[in-house]
Amino acid sequence: MKIALLTLSYEGARIAEVLKDRFVGADVFIQDCVDLAPPGEKFASIIALTAEIFGDYDGLVYIAPCGVVVRAISPLLVHKTEDPAVVVVDVCGRYAISLLSGHEGGANELAFKVANAIGAEPVITTTTEARKHLIVGIGCRRGTTAEAIVQAVKTVLADARADLTDVRLLASADVKAHEKGLLEAAKLLDLPLRFIASEEIVNSAKEFQHSDFVEEKVDLPAVAEPAALLAGRRTRLVVKKKNFPGVTVALAQESCMW
Repeated sequence: MKIALLTLSYEGARIAEVLKDRFVGADVFIQDCVDLAPPGEKFASIIALTAEIFGDYDGLVYIAPCGVVVRAISPLLVHKTEDPAVVVVDVCGRYAISLLSGHEGGANELAFKVANAIGAEPVITTTTEARKHLIVGIGCRRGTTAEAIVQAVKTVLADARADLTDVRLLASADVKAHEKGLLEAAKLLDLPLRFIASEEIVNSAKEFQHSDFVEEKVDLPAVAEPAALLAGRRTRLVVKKKNFPGVTVALAQESCMW
């Protein structure tokens, strides 16, 4: 995707600087009133800039208030199959919100990528995605193949009498963010993959099984169970971690408010 990163503040510019390293070739736009900002193309009006570049990018990532972004893009909208993906990040880097063209335009996927890059929580409100209630937590040894991970996930789901269509996302620890087999497995399963910060796992009050082996290898008390629990809201384990050659898998269920 051709990505533009737009911000109105110094704090947002710092986040854009991190994202630019993740999204190679991304263009950065910083409002001209921001002092001491990292390099980026300057602009005076977010509304004027958005109108100018809206059709030039596959994805627009705004580090700015949602209200500002809505006002900037609203006159330009055509159709969900034609509009670019729009993701909004708050200036503290806590949330990555899929705002426009979530499913068809790729904003849901972009929100996960942005969230993983800065340790934020992806916010997806697409109805078909929100109805999915399972999160698969995965731990794996270095070099484990995608095929082994996929088979382990499918086995756990089958044993739980669940289906891939019930799964909202896969989750693991950030120390596995560059594990090739895990990344490929997510693609094969056609599911988003969220990485949980190691610090969040270490400090979590959630109840999960601790592993001396994992502690020794990656300095974490566990991976599969806490990742599954921490990747969602109102979660509980429905399948405790199961061990496979090179892979551990756990299953958490999210509960809706009702």
